[in-house]
Amino acid sequence: MTDPAIDANGEIELAVVTMRFDAVDDAALLAILSKYVVLTRMVDGCRNVDLCSSVTTPGRHLVIQKWDDADAQRAHFDSPLMVEMAQSCVGVLSSAPDIDLWDGTSAHDLR
Repeated sequence: MTDPAIDANGEIELAVVTMRFDAVDDAALLAILSKYVVLTRMVDGCRNVDLCSSVTTPGRHLVIQKWDDADAQRAHFDSPLMVEMAQSCVGVLSSAPDIDLWDGTSAHDLR
């Protein structure tokens, strides 16, 4: 793991990404996302990746990523690993994934 980026205020800079997937082939999607999560955890700048499955909506899965900074996150989104995962999802999703980028605001930032 790399050292985290520090902003001008001495705070750790963090980029958070969520990707929500809805499956038409749940077993296939879980295999794709499980591989993606394991390999992404080894990428420089990745702080953590989690795969969650909805209790209320069968076939819905959420990948939550934390990156050292926005540059690391952008580099990953252009990487062969991300492209392979996206291409593997063709035919197993009911719609395009919902992807969002978040600032890593913490309770410390709210003073």
